[in-house]
Amino acid sequence: MKTHSIALIPGDGIGTDVTSAAWDVLQTAAHREGFELKGESFPWSCAFYRQTGAMMPADGIETLRRFDAILLGAVGWPAEVPDSVSLHGLLLPIRKAFVQYANIRPHRLLPGVEGPLRAGEFDILCIRENTEGEYSGAGGRVHQGTADEVAVETSIFTRAGVERILRFGFEEARKRRGKLASVTKSNAQKYSMVFWDEITARLAADYPDVEVTSYHIDAMAARMVMAPESLDVVVASNLFGDILTDLGAAIQGGLGFAASANINPDRTGPSMFEPVHGSAPDIAHLGIANPIAAIWSGALMLEHLGEAKAAASVMRAVEGATRRGIGTVPGRDRTGAITAAVLDELA
Repeated sequence: MKTHSIALIPGDGIGTDVTSAAWDVLQTAAHREGFELKGESFPWSCAFYRQTGAMMPADGIETLRRFDAILLGAVGWPAEVPDSVSLHGLLLPIRKAFVQYANIRPHRLLPGVEGPLRAGEFDILCIRENTEGEYSGAGGRVHQGTADEVAVETSIFTRAGVERILRFGFEEARKRRGKLASVTKSNAQKYSMVFWDEITARLAADYPDVEVTSYHIDAMAARMVMAPESLDVVVASNLFGDILTDLGAAIQGGLGFAASANINPDRTGPSMFEPVHGSAPDIAHLGIANPIAAIWSGALMLEHLGEAKAAASVMRAVEGATRRGIGTVPGRDRTGAITAAVLDELA
């Protein structure tokens, strides 16, 4: 029997509940399709940080390297650990160490879910550059605590990094409806974003079958609200992609439906799959977190592992549950009830 080894990092708050729910669904789908998911759980979290002074052990990256994929719940507990510590101590090191340079987030309305827009059906695939750009971590502070304090944060855009994420976007557009929207702010950022635009124009010649349009970030934000049905694949830098994908989550009904994949396209290391939502300390342990984003992220993981049939069955089960109105209203259905409904649809 084919076996895939999965590292489970439930993390903090509702991350533990939604990861457990997603794992139940994924295990059921794997059993039905005749393969095995072998999981090992790691307690790396803000609680782990409070106990040890680190978000993960010193050998954490090497530990994860032996797995086929990573399924993450949510990380963060800002009342006790600053977000800058949890982010730079766990998520960003994993993304960078395993060259997960493509962050993929699908945005569409599931059956039975009412979004905030008066829009027709839309199906947007946002692709965010995931390892450099505005989140490179280059910079520093001097004269701290004085009137002369200075903070510098430098964005890093490499030709290799920009080219590979754009090529990834072009390839995804070829698989879909053949439309690519490249997002910058080149009227204001005359070096990094003009650089991005130039590479986009050059690569477009290699993809004559893909319709390419360049947008400024503010215009794209407006288009996602006013005409989301006009968009297919959207590719953007780390910061712009982060902002646009949260907007995408909003128009698809909320963070409870927002899945993501941190992909190493070259498969030289494991890819990581996680719901977009945070740890939600305000509702942690209440049993009302929506697990659909985590389950959808798990479906993306199955697809990446080559189990397309199982991935499709999971998504059909999710859509069957939401079509029945289960999990479509925030806080109305308990985590266990939504999970049970998806499992019923799988059966």
